Amino acid sequence: FRSVAANAGPNAVGAILTGMGDDGARGLLEMLQAGAPTLVQDEASSVVWGMPGAAYKLGAAQEVVPLGRVAERLLALSAQAR
Repeated sequence: FRSVAANAGPNAVGAILTGMGDDGARGLLEMLQAGAPTLVQDEASSVVWGMPGAAYKLGAAQEVVPLGRVAERLLALSAQAR
């Protein structure tokens, strides 16, 4: 995440899906601060909401979406980021 934030900034899209830990949350926040749109998978569709939840609590997620909408949102955000 940090390398993408530093090198691509607003031309990237950041996403965190289900998983444990919190190491990606800070990197996602850096992407957001660099101008990239960000999203995390919602708690209801996550097997483990540890990583997406940490990013959400840190304020790194602009959107919280169910797994079934992640691809749709990534495509839409990618089109906007160009």
